[in-house]
Parts: sequence; C-alpha cells; structure tokens
Amino acid sequence: MKYISTRKQEETNIKIAILKGLADDGGLFMPEYIPQLEADFFENLPNLSLQEIGFRVAKEFLGESISDDNLKEIIDEVLNFEIPAVKISDNIYSLELFHGPTMAFKDVGARFMARMMAYFSEGKPMKVIAATSGDTGSAVASGFFNVPGIEVYILYPKGKVSPLQEKQLTTWGGNIKALEIDGTFDDCQALAKQILSDEELNQKFTLTSANSINIARLIPQSFYYFWAFAQLQKLRKPIVFSVPSGNFGNLTAGLFAKKMGLPIHQFIASTNANDVVPKFLETGNYESKPSKQTISNAMDVGNPSNFERMKSLFNDDVSEFKIEIESYSFSDEETKQTMIKVKNEFDYTLDPHGAVAYLGLETLRQAQSDKKNESFIGVLLETAHPAKFVEVVEEVLKEKIEIPEKLEAFNKKEKQSVEFSADFEVVKQFLMEEK
Repeated sequence: MKYISTRKQEETNIKIAILKGLADDGGLFMPEYIPQLEADFFENLPNLSLQEIGFRVAKEFLGESISDDNLKEIIDEVLNFEIPAVKISDNIYSLELFHGPTMAFKDVGARFMARMMAYFSEGKPMKVIAATSGDTGSAVASGFFNVPGIEVYILYPKGKVSPLQEKQLTTWGGNIKALEIDGTFDDCQALAKQILSDEELNQKFTLTSANSINIARLIPQSFYYFWAFAQLQKLRKPIVFSVPSGNFGNLTAGLFAKKMGLPIHQFIASTNANDVVPKFLETGNYESKPSKQTISNAMDVGNPSNFERMKSLFNDDVSEFKIEIESYSFSDEETKQTMIKVKNEFDYTLDPHGAVAYLGLETLRQAQSDKKNESFIGVLLETAHPAKFVEVVEEVLKEKIEIPEKLEAFNKKEKQSVEFSADFEVVKQFLMEEK
C-alpha cells in the first residue's frame, strides 16, 4: 500500500512514512485507501484477544513491510496491559485507556511507534521531535527511553501542563531531552513542524515526529475501538463513542476503524473551550484560534493537526463530517460539575478529559430524547488516570486521590529541562549544536 501526503505532492511506503513522520510538502501521510476487514472478523470479534485484534488491524496497514513474527512480538509488547470497558451506569461505559506505564492512552500509540521506528531505522541515528500538551511527551519518553541510536526532544508549554505531567516529561535523562517553551501548545506544535521541515536541520540529522502527525501513532489507536466492541457487542445496541478531542488524532483513529468496517453508530467530538471543530461543523468555516488554557489541558489546542487528515477522509465536505460526527464544547465549570455528579451518583472518578467526554454523551442523549429507537450505549474514552491531574480532581471533589505507585515514582525524581522562548531560530541553534 502507498502512503500519500494530505497535500498530494508526495507518496511513499509505510517504512518511509513512519521514519519521516511529516511529508516534505508539509502534509500528513495517509494510506491511499482504508483497508476493509472481512465479515467473519467482526463476527468473531468477541472471541479475539486485544493482541489478536491489534495484529489483524496493524497487518492491514503494514502489509509485507514487517514479518508476522516480528509484528506479533511488537504487538504483544505494546498491548501488555488491560483496556477495560467499565460500566458507569446502565448505558454509559468508560473505556479506561490509562493502565499502561505512564497511565495515559498515548501509551498505546507511542509504544507501538517507538518499536516500529526502532525496527525500520535498523539502529541508524535519529532525532525524534515531539510537541506535547501533557500526555504525549511522557508516553513518547517511556516508549523511546534507552532505544539505541534515537535521541528524543520533547517540546512542552511552560506552566501549562500539570505538575505530575511535567515530572513525567522531564525526569528521564539519557536520550530524552525536555524543551520547556514559554508559550502555548500551539507554539510547541508550530516549532515541531518548523524543525521537521527545516532544510539545514534535515541535512545534518535524520529527523522524525512522534506526535499524532506520525501515522505510526494513529494506526494502533484504532485497536481499542475494536476492543471496546468486542467487550460490548453482546449488549446489542448501537454504540456511540465520545472522544475528548484536542489534536484529533484519537478521533481520526476511530474513523479509520469505522471505515475498516467496524459498525460504530456515531462519534462525538467533545471539546473544552477550544472549539474550532464544533464551530466548523456549525458554520462550515474552519478558523484556527490561539489556544485557551483549561483544566483539561491535553485538549488545549487551537489548530489541531489531524483536522487535515479528517478533511482528507471526508473530501473537505462539511456535510460528510456531519454524517459521522456530532461535536460539542464545554466550559471548565460544566466539566467540574460533571466530575462531582458522576462521583456522587455512580461513585466513579473522572479526570477532566473524561468528564468532557461524559458531557458529550449526555448532550447527544438529550438531543435525541424525543426520537424513538435511539437508545444507545455510550462509550467515553477515559484517556488518563485522574491522579495525573490530582490538584484539579482533589479541589473539585474535595477528597484525597490516591496516587498510583508508578506515578508517585516520578514525583520523587528531579526535573531536568532547558527553557526557550517560542523562537524557532533559538531552538534550531540548540539542535544544531547537539551531536
């Protein structure tokens, strides 16, 4: 299968698409078509393990670029933790994506990507660039730590990630370097794209991305949509996924799953005050904006990269978007009230991002309350353990949150970062002086 830039000026194979991350024309790599899975795969889905699902889906995108044995080994290493669909109420389930090593959903994508890059790079030196609004950086750091030949540079916005997230970004040392940018996530993302496309830097180093810019981050994120279906298919109701959305990689992966044949009834793009996609679906006009800081900081994105992939999937036609996606935005106050409500009524602790997703399900259910036969199972993607946002969660719920041991270990380590202004030339000079 060929991989083609969303800007149509470059095509390549999966190996090069993964190793480059960003196309030379500034676009994002997409498969030339979304492969279809056979009917018997879906009939047998409840009988398959998460690892078997991951292998089957990944094979469609990777083809003969990697042997079955090597791919199975990678999948088994990546998916070595549970991803349970936990019942909150009669018709709402939380797909808990936070049981991996850094306790965030990005463990799935980052660990897969790290192993694919190591496999395809064959030990050749490489610099990996990752912008993060919180959880990407720690998952990338965990995935790439001590991988021979690979140096990782994580750009994060100063003062705009939670204290525990910052510790997870900045305490690795070794081949992981944290660049603390005096700006927003959008500034970090813009710097990452400038670095990846800079001719002089590319002549000196082999550069690649580790954000959801990279197709190797997106492919594995589709696995857990299939896995949720495997767990919930027996309920025999339409399934709606509410995805807390910032850079829109997670939702794009869900769209991949549906286009492969998974019978997802509806998607909800649930956002915080950074509402460029809800506004687009409302007006038909896409207008990026400076990001706003919220308590659901991983979604504080004013110009989501993966919107370019979504446009490609929907032929840049807002009416096609609307068939598949409802989108709503919510304030911090609404988010806090939902965290309190769900804890009081169902004894379930949501992090701020999961709370936004819960609100999306409630809003859709209210909108459909006057329609017959619209009863559905709502699945919210709970993308991070509440303890990663312990200050916010404890303040909102007025109770102590237990910090899991694997998170507490980061608190005991010392921060190591280099501070920069959001100035490309300054960051570039730093990179040029690196070995």
